[in-house]
Amino acid sequence: MNLQGILAIYRYEMARTKRTVLQSVVSPVVSTSLYFVVFGSAIGSRIQEIDGVPYGAFIVPGLLMLTLMMQSLSNASFAIYFPKFIGTIFEMLSAPVSFYEIVIGYVGAAATKSLILGAIILLTAWCFVPLRIEYPVVMLLFLVLTAVTFSLFGFLIGIWADNFEKLQVIPLLVVTPMVFLGGSFYSIDMLPEFWQTVSLFNPVLYLISGFRWSFYGIADVNVWISLGAIALFLGLCLLATWWIFKTGYRIKK
Repeated sequence: MNLQGILAIYRYEMARTKRTVLQSVVSPVVSTSLYFVVFGSAIGSRIQEIDGVPYGAFIVPGLLMLTLMMQSLSNASFAIYFPKFIGTIFEMLSAPVSFYEIVIGYVGAAATKSLILGAIILLTAWCFVPLRIEYPVVMLLFLVLTAVTFSLFGFLIGIWADNFEKLQVIPLLVVTPMVFLGGSFYSIDMLPEFWQTVSLFNPVLYLISGFRWSFYGIADVNVWISLGAIALFLGLCLLATWWIFKTGYRIKK
């Protein structure tokens, strides 16, 4: 394995974050803080508790997941799309770096950025609401798996997109609605039975539910099913990445 090649890509992408710190770090933290203020104050004054958890604390895992998913997607998709856009990707493909080493470098950097941002937001949440983490190891497992999986998914989006508009289509029109309808701000037990069944077809529900279980020991679905769902999604992303580099889809053609 070419560790120097991986580290070169990784360090370059991490250095890019320093040049765009307002966009990469400050903006997501401020946006998430506004969610705490608006939802925690406005809705929290009407819904005191859900399953024994104060409403302000209940929404923290969902907000963390929302930020983690969106930042992982945007960081990874832009990172691989920009070299395609300016044509430098061909220099990378001709370098002594294998396809999987390129993926490790880009996805690793995007996941690292998302995890750092997630840690900052978690610390910020402690300033607004009383938090407890009952299963910290499980929480870290969900954080890492989600960051890596959605960074890999964003990498796929960056390869698929042939203009800047397409970079935003899936995150804004698909992922964001799924997060909001996936139990981020409520428990699906509060829904009518029909909509509870519909919600079970939303894959994001399983991620948020499992992540919330690691905080408070409550979940809409079994935590093992949640882990299985994220593992399945990660496997599908890995398979799609392998196919793309094998066929050269949107890279060599």
